[in-house]
Amino acid sequence: MAVTKIHGIKTTVDKAIEYICNPDKTDEKIYISSFACAPETAALDFKYTLDHTTEQNFSDGQDKENKAFHLIQAFLPEEVSYEEAHAIGKELADNLLQGKYSYVLTTHIDKGHVHNHLIFCAADNIEHKHYHDCKQSYWEIRKLSDQLCQEHGLSVIEPDGKRGMKYNEWTANKNDAGWKSQIRKDINQAIKAVSSYEEFLALMKAKGYEMKGTEISENGGKYITFRPVGKDRPVRGSTKSLGKNFTKERIKERIENKRQHTPMPYKRKRIIDTASDPKFTENIGLKKWAAKENLKIASETYSKMIAHDIHNFAELDSRIRFLQEQTKNSNCTIISLEHQMQELAEMIKYAEQYQENKPYNDRYETVKDKDRFLRKYESQLILFSGAERMLQRDGIAPARMNVGKLKQTYNDLLSRKNELFKQHKTEKAEIAELELIRQNMEKYLNIASPEVPKELRAFQVLCKQKKLI
Repeated sequence: MAVTKIHGIKTTVDKAIEYICNPDKTDEKIYISSFACAPETAALDFKYTLDHTTEQNFSDGQDKENKAFHLIQAFLPEEVSYEEAHAIGKELADNLLQGKYSYVLTTHIDKGHVHNHLIFCAADNIEHKHYHDCKQSYWEIRKLSDQLCQEHGLSVIEPDGKRGMKYNEWTANKNDAGWKSQIRKDINQAIKAVSSYEEFLALMKAKGYEMKGTEISENGGKYITFRPVGKDRPVRGSTKSLGKNFTKERIKERIENKRQHTPMPYKRKRIIDTASDPKFTENIGLKKWAAKENLKIASETYSKMIAHDIHNFAELDSRIRFLQEQTKNSNCTIISLEHQMQELAEMIKYAEQYQENKPYNDRYETVKDKDRFLRKYESQLILFSGAERMLQRDGIAPARMNVGKLKQTYNDLLSRKNELFKQHKTEKAEIAELELIRQNMEKYLNIASPEVPKELRAFQVLCKQKKLI
C-alpha cells in the first residue's frame, strides 16, 4: 500500500532538492535518480525551463507562482524493500510525467516506513506548458500509484464507499434511526438500476414500499412519502427528513442526468442474479420485476450481439481473442514509442540549453577577467557545461544537432502514439462489451426456474434455435 500527497514549491526549489538528496536519508545517495537534469543543478534546469514559459502556457485557475511540485509516496512499514520502492517511484514518475518534465527522485530510508520524494519542474521541456495541479490530476496520481502497487504485489487502499457523500447526508445517517438510512440506500440503488422515474417507482414498489405523492405536478402534493414494510408511519422525501438528494424532483433529475451521461447506445447492464440474493426469494414482487428486467437486458444484449455480426458463442470467442491480441500488440508499440519520446525529450532539452548558452561559453573562453564574467553568468555556464556533457555521454555531437527536426520527430511520434492509444481504447471497450454479452447470455440461458415467465422461455428457445449454445 502507498499513500500519496503533492504540494507546490513557490520559492526554495534548491533547498527542497537539497533536503530530499540528503545522504543520511538516501543511503549515501544510492537511491537518487533524475531525468533531464542533474540533481546538483536541477534548480537551475527548472529555472531555465520556467523562463521560457509564457502567459499562454497557463490554464485558467493555475497557480503561476509554483516553480516545482513535490510528490511524496509512502509505503507501509516492512512491506517493500528500498530497491523496490525506488523502482516503483521511478515507474510512477515516468508514467505520470511522460518524459516531458525534468525531475529528481529519491527514496528515504531513515524513517520507520520507506517513502519516495519526487520533485519535478512545473513546466515541461517540449512546449513549456505549466503542469495543471488539480483534483483530477491528483486522482490520476493515486490511480497510477495503486496500479503499480498491485503489479508489485503490494496492498492497496480500498475505497470505503463514503466518497462523495454530502455532509448533511452523513450527519443525517449518524443522528437519525437506522431505517432512514436503509430508505436512502434503497433509493440510491433503485436510481442506479432504472432509466426513468416511472421505472424507479415500479422498482421501489417491488421492494415493498408504499408511496404517496409521487406525481410531479401541482396536484401531486409537495412531498413524496415512503413507507417501508413493517413501519407504521411514512417518511417524507424532503430535505429536512432524508436530504436534498431525495426529493421527488431531485430523484427524477438524478435519473435523467445519469441517462444523459451514458456514452453507450444503451446502458451496460448485467443480468440480475436472483438465485444467490435472498431478497429475491423473500419478495415475490421484486422477483417478478427482476425477471422482466432480465428479459429486457437479454433482448438488448442479443440485439447488440447481432449488430456485431456475431451469431454464436464460437464467433464471439474468436472475436474476443482477436481483439485481445490486437490490444497486446498496440500496447507494446505504445510503450516502445513512449521510450523513444522520453529519450528524444531529454535530448531536445539539452540541445536547447547547449545552443542558448554556447555564446556565454565562447565569450568566457576569450574574456580577460574570467572571475568577474563567471560571477555574472555562472548559471549560463553551468547549464552549457552540463548539456554538453550529457550529449557527449550519449555519443551525440552537439554542434550538429537540429532542434527543429528533433521536435518534428517528437511530434510525429506523439501523433502516432495518440492514434494507437485511441485504437487501443476502442479495442478494450469492445472487448469489455463482448465479454459482458457472453456473461449475460450464458447466465440468462442457464435460468431453469419453473417460475420464469413464458416470454423468457420463448426467448430461450429462440436463442437455442439460433445455435447460440
